[in-house]
Amino acid sequence: MEKLKIVSEMVRGAEWPGFSCGMGIGGWLTNYKRFNVLPEDKRLLITVGDLEHFDSYITEADVANIASMGVDHIRLGFDQIVLEEAPGRWRERTFRKIDEFVGWCAKHGLNLVLNLHKAVGNYCDIAEKVQLLDDEALQRRFLNLWAEMERRYHDSPGVAFELLNEVRDVPAEKWNDLADRAICAIRAVNPGRWIVVGSTCWNSPARLKDLKVWDDPRVVYTFHMYHPHEFTHQRGVLNASTLAYNRAMPYPTRDVERYRDFHRFHGRDNPYPGVEAIDRDFLRDFMRGAHDFIETHPGKILWNGEFGTIRHADPACRLAYMRDVIAICREWGIPYCVWNYLSTPNDGNRFSLVDDDTRKLLIPVFPDPCDDLAGAEAALAVKSGRQLRDVGAAEIQKVLRAAGFEP
Repeated sequence: MEKLKIVSEMVRGAEWPGFSCGMGIGGWLTNYKRFNVLPEDKRLLITVGDLEHFDSYITEADVANIASMGVDHIRLGFDQIVLEEAPGRWRERTFRKIDEFVGWCAKHGLNLVLNLHKAVGNYCDIAEKVQLLDDEALQRRFLNLWAEMERRYHDSPGVAFELLNEVRDVPAEKWNDLADRAICAIRAVNPGRWIVVGSTCWNSPARLKDLKVWDDPRVVYTFHMYHPHEFTHQRGVLNASTLAYNRAMPYPTRDVERYRDFHRFHGRDNPYPGVEAIDRDFLRDFMRGAHDFIETHPGKILWNGEFGTIRHADPACRLAYMRDVIAICREWGIPYCVWNYLSTPNDGNRFSLVDDDTRKLLIPVFPDPCDDLAGAEAALAVKSGRQLRDVGAAEIQKVLRAAGFEP
């Protein structure tokens, strides 16, 4: 495999002022329950229990806690049905929670990305019979929602709008067209709003090349990073591939055979040809599309809006992965936002970074996860052929304990 040269001095992304390092919030107004385990006729219903959850799950204390971690922004995911009771009819009870949240962020000095995490017709984790990009009525509802968001938060300049999370694997021109309509509608009433647009195929960095680039300095482009999926989602119960394989996966490691076996188990031939280690260089190669984007479009802002690992991954491996993704983003001048602050206990895809009860960080990803030598020690262990659990993890374990964490 051809290695991507380190060119940090020549190619760096544009700065996004006030949005350099952030924390994502799911489990509140999105992922409050998982739709792929619900019967189809119950998926788009909001229950009394859901409303009670929206009222209580995240409070101002959580915003103050996030601010204390040293981040400068929060990415808040919400679902369309959480705010829209019917086409053109809004759920004022839930909107009041977002109103409060906008105020809390302003009070605690945080900028905010309002992220439409799941739109009717584009749920990242389930395929729907009627797709957003194939249905004009659903597209009008989508556009009306963003018009309503602009009407309500017009006087909140610290709020950015992320049009849609993880557009599925669809023709890029369809998404480019709908995104363009949304941007034009917002621009007609607010030329200064930060607007975030992501690539297709679940915000794949490889699909950034197909995303339209607007002649607009306040449009931000975004991608997500969860590669390799068999590590970040290991033993996850919401995905058939990781659930079926049901095996702990280390990071970093030279045991590439373990990763190849995952893919062979699922019938894929010749997985990871030429790969000698699953490490930072491996991640950098996968993120090549992000590097190519900032090289091709100097001056445009590219944001890594989501990355993380499932909570039950080995803490040392989890920390090493997070630090390596952050290191690559810093190398290329890409602002970033980790996923996720808190996940509900019944979520089969828990990516939470804080304890349910104490709200303390489970691994020290903030305020500056790249300052100590843990990542370098782990990388040296890989390059010298020693296993992470023998050397690299031991170093990271020391850092965890020194910081007051018990791996």
